Amino acid sequence: MNYTLMIAGMAVVTVFVKAIFFILGDRVVFPEWLKLALNFVPVTVLTAIITPMILSPHGKELELHWHNPQLVASLVAVAVSWYSGRQMLTILLGLISFFCLQYVLFHS
Repeated sequence: MNYTLMIAGMAVVTVFVKAIFFILGDRVVFPEWLKLALNFVPVTVLTAIITPMILSPHGKELELHWHNPQLVASLVAVAVSWYSGRQMLTILLGLISFFCLQYVLFHS
């Protein structure tokens, strides 16, 4: 299949689906249970994207050991977020721990 045609088709479908909600506007009313469920979509998608990169950074098998800088940095970020609740501090300490561990592991 031609990749250009495939990408164009996906773009048309995406625009069509989004346009329906803009055109119909307030006439589309979702039930409360669906509104509640849609609140969890961003967290679920982000988790589905990030988890494989943390647990299997080289794409072969699980790397559940302390020589995996992504895993250790994510654990640090979870701990900082849990205890402080501050987003910037979580990002900063997660990145610092990742780069420091990566430097130590690959330069020793």
